[in-house]
Amino acid sequence: MAANARVKGKVEYRAGDGPLISIPQGLLEVQLGADSAVLSWGEGPAAQTAAIPLDEYQRYLDKGLIEED
Repeated sequence: MAANARVKGKVEYRAGDGPLISIPQGLLEVQLGADSAVLSWGEGPAAQTAAIPLDEYQRYLDKGLIEED
């Protein structure tokens, strides 16, 4: 995984209509799209991916909860 950001605080996403799920602190790969940010973390079988709206991603950046490299 080519990490280009780091989770530094409480960052969460919602899978469908389910509960909020925390993304662990540490390295993060971010791919920005037209209306969302795709976040990937972990390695091998523990690798996970989530998409969040761009405005939510920007709030995490503004609050210092995600830090881009």
